[in-house]
This record gives sequence, C-alpha cells and structure tokens, in this order.
Amino acid sequence: MIRYLLPLLAFILLVAFLAVGLKLNPREVPSPLVDKPAPPFALPQLHQPDAQFAPQDLLGKVWLLNVWASWCVSCRQEHPVLVRLHESGAVPIYGLNYKDQRADALKWLAQFGDPYTLSFVDAEGRVGIDYGVYGVPETYVIDKQGVIRYKQIGPVTQEVLDKTILPLVAKLNA
Repeated sequence: MIRYLLPLLAFILLVAFLAVGLKLNPREVPSPLVDKPAPPFALPQLHQPDAQFAPQDLLGKVWLLNVWASWCVSCRQEHPVLVRLHESGAVPIYGLNYKDQRADALKWLAQFGDPYTLSFVDAEGRVGIDYGVYGVPETYVIDKQGVIRYKQIGPVTQEVLDKTILPLVAKLNA
C-alpha cells in the first residue's frame, strides 16, 4: 500500500506547485535594485551625441527612467501614456534608448512624439545590464537621493500610472 501512496503524494505535491506557479504574474519579478542606489553611468544624449548625461545630475529630483527602443512593439503600446504624462508635467521622464540605432530612435520620436525630458543612448546595452533590464520597456521611479523605489517591467499602462507610479511620485515629492 505504501508503495502506491508515495508516488501519489509526490504527484499531488507536483500538481500543487504547478498550480501555484501558474497563478504568478511573470511581470512581477522582484528587482534586487529596488531600495538601492541607482547604478551610476554617463551616456551620450540622443539629440546631442557630444553631450553626456549622468543620473547624478538629477539628485534632488524625483524622476522616471524609461527604457525604450524604436524596435520595441510594447514601447509603442505605452508611448501614448508617456506622452500624456509628459504633458501633465507630473514627473520628468528620462529615456534610456536601449540597443537601438540613433537614426531609428530619432525618427521614432519625431513620428510618435517625444515624452522625454532627455534621452540618452545605451547602444551596447551595458547600462541596461547594470539596471537588470529583462527587456524593453521597463520603467524605474528614482527618488531625490538617487535610489530606485519602483520598477515596472513591461509597458506602463494608465492603470499602473494612476494606481502605483503617480501616488509613489507624490509620496516621494512630499
């Protein structure tokens, strides 16, 4: 009897683990960088390649870092939300153009609108590695001390903006 009971218990345990795993949201991957200082970098600006941008320049401000690319289909999905956010003036958005061609990125922004206070180029993706980018788009909320307070994997939707990002930005600015 025990000979049959052990495989049955193992099977039930396996089914339970699979059931729990299927209910998890793959976009809710915890980031080890949340509540840690944003990794430093210096990258050329998209519109002015001879000028550099470094996140240390924004100490004292709450801001969003949005990782995007012209080849990214999901970036196109979130782009109208970012344009409206930029127009509202609620929080500055800085764009990390990830593994993209400069000409393609400039054309994309000209075509769909430029919601970024400033965009900078990570052509090889090294800064993306430092930030733990799983794929584009990703968005980070960075506080006045330069600490990452939130990471959004995937497109920013109006719901995520209204329920999570904007309330956090208001709290960090208080």
